[in-house]
Amino acid sequence: MTAPASTSFLGKNVSSPFTIPSGIVTCSANIIQRFFDSVPEVGVLTTKSIGPEPRLGYREPILTQYKPGSFTNAVGLTNPGAERAAELMSALRIPDDRFLLISIFGGSVQEYVDVARVMAPHGDGLELNLSCPHAKGYGMAMGQDPELVREITAAVKAAVDIPVVPKLTPNVPNVEEIARAALEGGADAICAINTMGPECYTAHGKPVLSNEKGGVSGKDVFPTALDCVHRIHASVDCPIVACGGISSAADVRAMQAAGANVLGIGSALVGMNTEEIKDYFQTLLTDLDRNSERAEAIVRYDIDMSFRPVALVNNERITDDICILTFDRKIEIEAGQFVFLWLPGMGEKPFSALTDDPFRLAVINLGQFTDSLMTLEPGTEAYVRGPHGNPVAPPADSKIMAVAGGTGLAAVYQLARDHGNTEIFFGARSADRLYFTAESAAVSKLHVATDDGSRGHHGLVTEMLRQRLEELDPASREELVFYNCGPAPMVAAAEAVEREFCPPECIYNAIDYLTKCGVGICGACDAPDGRRLCVDGPFLDAADS
Repeated sequence: MTAPASTSFLGKNVSSPFTIPSGIVTCSANIIQRFFDSVPEVGVLTTKSIGPEPRLGYREPILTQYKPGSFTNAVGLTNPGAERAAELMSALRIPDDRFLLISIFGGSVQEYVDVARVMAPHGDGLELNLSCPHAKGYGMAMGQDPELVREITAAVKAAVDIPVVPKLTPNVPNVEEIARAALEGGADAICAINTMGPECYTAHGKPVLSNEKGGVSGKDVFPTALDCVHRIHASVDCPIVACGGISSAADVRAMQAAGANVLGIGSALVGMNTEEIKDYFQTLLTDLDRNSERAEAIVRYDIDMSFRPVALVNNERITDDICILTFDRKIEIEAGQFVFLWLPGMGEKPFSALTDDPFRLAVINLGQFTDSLMTLEPGTEAYVRGPHGNPVAPPADSKIMAVAGGTGLAAVYQLARDHGNTEIFFGARSADRLYFTAESAAVSKLHVATDDGSRGHHGLVTEMLRQRLEELDPASREELVFYNCGPAPMVAAAEAVEREFCPPECIYNAIDYLTKCGVGICGACDAPDGRRLCVDGPFLDAADS
């Protein structure tokens, strides 16, 4: 195994010449810290773009793959705002051989300056997002004007004492002129390129992205990115961070020959969990050292983000805010995985399948999309993509204890059905909020708890779990493996009880974190320890937390 190759970047010796471009994977402080701690093969960590105020961004879908390795995305510059982002970044432990490049944006010169002043104390450099193609009034809208690029760069340089790296758009005929303007404004390096477009791609005759149009990334943009880097290098004398469709050692060599100093790899990481990303970059470094070509074989060109139609045949209302949707066909899914349900014009959300044949979903009304599902009429055509995530794999001959709350029962019912030897602990506020209990009792030993005592144990599901564990002798406890699924407080309480009786290696948790892309790119589903539920889970090993 080749050790990371030390690279000098803007006055700092970093562990490798690689970065992950802004807005991909390393989109939260939790994920960034995990990469700092465990993936030295990425020497420059680039944050998601941070603006002056919090932005929710666009509704899902935010990412679509229109052919293997090529994507469009429209996230909408989702971020917590500069003040909150600064708090989060201030807690990061940055290794001496890593560079934290904080991406920022604004709607005016003054907003860039204001955000820069807030964020500069917490990073090694600032990337100026002058190139986002899908957020009206930001990014590319400013980065196509050389005079404005020069003005923004100069204003930020005057306001901070760390390097400034404008990120340029390919959607101009004069990228050399834009690069020269950035350098005249005092830029310390140039990043090229951001996504192309925006473009609109459809499925079943309907635009996939909620914004309809999105920036194009991945393999299709590599020729343009390579050309832009070559032209920029011929026009200015400064370090260049190259991004756009890089996936192989051959791509890296071509970018380096064109003048790149740091290589950004983003879309190639789709579908990879944290360990797979580490292995990918290790293999890429070995390829560069030995003139081999093995890294691209790790890229997940097999990821399927296509949508398949399903028709609703029954909408069973359990309570005012809980329903079970039954569709007209079977889907292929293993216990522990999840799928996305897409209603064009309304959005998409991830769900564990309550059953696979026929396809059923348990839905709790938690927002705009799920509210619309409460009254969805039979006959409605919807679309499913997936499955995503990792199937559960309990050790052979183990005894499973599954703890569920809310829609968490959907994640553990199939586990009990397919693996057997399972006890399900299902908790709800009251009896009217329980569902699918007869079916669960048919495939497991079912324990029910309600907060108000209207059915089963009167109290918390974790109290009932503790009582059951106290009944078992030490030998029986050694056979146990736990799967907890539901809201974060319930899962944390269940794990705390389980740790009193069994080691964390036997405990797996799936928490209802926000999940957007489902393939590990957007970072929305980050756990506190920096793992991403959609690719590292959904059930995460408690021993690794």
